[in-house]
Amino acid sequence: MESGDRYSVAGYGSGGDGTVPPPPSHAPSVGPPPPGASLRAAAAALLNLTGLGLGYALLGRWGRAAVCWAATAVLLWVALPADPDGVPAGVLVGYLLVLVLAAVDGGRIARRSAVGGAWRPGLAVGLGVVLLAVPAGGAVVYGSARDEAREQMLLERLEAGDERVATASGQPFEAAKSEYGKALDVYRALGEDHPGSRAAKLVPDRLKAYYDAVSAPYAKKRHCEAVAPLTYLRTLPDSVDKKVLGELAAWPDTPLAESLYACGVSRLGGAGSSSGGGDGGAELGQLLRTFPESASARRVAPAIDERIKDQVSALKGAEPCTATEALRGLGATASRLPDDSVKKLRADADEGVVDGVYACGVDQFEDGKFGAARTTLTDFARTYKSDGRVRQARNIATAAEIADDRPAAGKRLPPSKRPGGARMELVISNDAPNTVEVLYTGPVTGTVTLRACAGCERYRASEGPRRACKAGGRSYPKARLQLPAGEYHFLYKHGTGATARVDSYSSGTRVQPGYTYTSCTYVIERSPFDLDLPLLPDPIQPVVSPWGAGSSR
Repeated sequence: MESGDRYSVAGYGSGGDGTVPPPPSHAPSVGPPPPGASLRAAAAALLNLTGLGLGYALLGRWGRAAVCWAATAVLLWVALPADPDGVPAGVLVGYLLVLVLAAVDGGRIARRSAVGGAWRPGLAVGLGVVLLAVPAGGAVVYGSARDEAREQMLLERLEAGDERVATASGQPFEAAKSEYGKALDVYRALGEDHPGSRAAKLVPDRLKAYYDAVSAPYAKKRHCEAVAPLTYLRTLPDSVDKKVLGELAAWPDTPLAESLYACGVSRLGGAGSSSGGGDGGAELGQLLRTFPESASARRVAPAIDERIKDQVSALKGAEPCTATEALRGLGATASRLPDDSVKKLRADADEGVVDGVYACGVDQFEDGKFGAARTTLTDFARTYKSDGRVRQARNIATAAEIADDRPAAGKRLPPSKRPGGARMELVISNDAPNTVEVLYTGPVTGTVTLRACAGCERYRASEGPRRACKAGGRSYPKARLQLPAGEYHFLYKHGTGATARVDSYSSGTRVQPGYTYTSCTYVIERSPFDLDLPLLPDPIQPVVSPWGAGSSR
């Protein structure tokens, strides 16, 4: 009640003319409340609780009504349009506090004031109750709008996850793994944190598309490339609720087993080195350890066995060295795999390697790769001492060493069998102050070593052929060879006692029936200017000495 609304009780009564003055417009500020005050107070409080300030308006308190209107306007300005997070709690609490204060204040004023005009307190109470439906209905409508806003926000998150998958699908898996992980975080959050939302209901289809994108190499039969993404998919049940993944949780097992098998087999024996390296052992080992009972695991032993047989057959082809290396790889791979039936295949591969090393050395000799042939067959003879081909391997290695200096010696392989018939003697004497190893090949192949000649000296180029092995009373170290007739090639290698400047020397001649042959090896001095002086050509008549062997220094 405003201060100007007060009146004096003493002036109330009948006039001198007997008339009764009208009642005052407001109840007195003191004394008992006017009749019907409780009903008026309830009506004003209810009307103010609507947030429209109608209780104040009914009481004529327009300033206070304006405060209610302003508070409601602020609330609408903050709340609209509806936000997924709703109205901030502080704003909502403040607004409710304003309404409660307005209701209490409006009821207090109405209880102490007589409201002018023809209005009915009971009707005002009913109107207040009806108008309370306005903020209640607004709250319901706003809640629905807020829920829809939240749904739209979740759908936008789902779309963002889809965009990440689309971007990642165009990149190699290792480069795209981070994007795939971020997309999965979106799907997982939607499925686990908002299970009833429209977006969550779309997650299963999105996860199917996600799995298809990640496993695309498998669908394209690029099995080695598919191993990493399929392994990744198989780990997802550890971080994503299986209820969200559904049937996808177990899906990667079979594709991963198939990819491990196909990739491992493609690399067996080093066959996959051109596409990224490896011998298949890593993939096949993972298969046997992870899916030991799978159909793919049962195919490993037969696949390796078949590959070994193929490479053994290839030893008779044009590339026995390649086949031998493949067999080595197959044997090493088989021995590392965690399956006894596979480990046993190592023996078959090793048996093939023995034949392969020999075949490789022979092939290298026939291709003119004499240095490689010598190394290969020398190793064969040292490694497989009980093999029946050791003698022939040494003969081919000897011929290869001669042919490396004298290519004519490599025109054909040394005979595997010694020829029969008459033998001619070749006596080789050493007039060099160092040991000499003589290698020869022809109808027969072999080596002999001559001791150093004590007291022998080097000769000048012009006197070597004339003086070598002809000093009276001197005993030269000798070797006697019994040779069948045929064309021979020799290599004289100066050993112990020779300096690095003593050259090896090769020569060739034909041994004819009915002759005895001699040969002399000696060392000649080089010129003071380190010029290589020419040696005299070998005599070709098998009379006394069909050839002379010398070296320059």
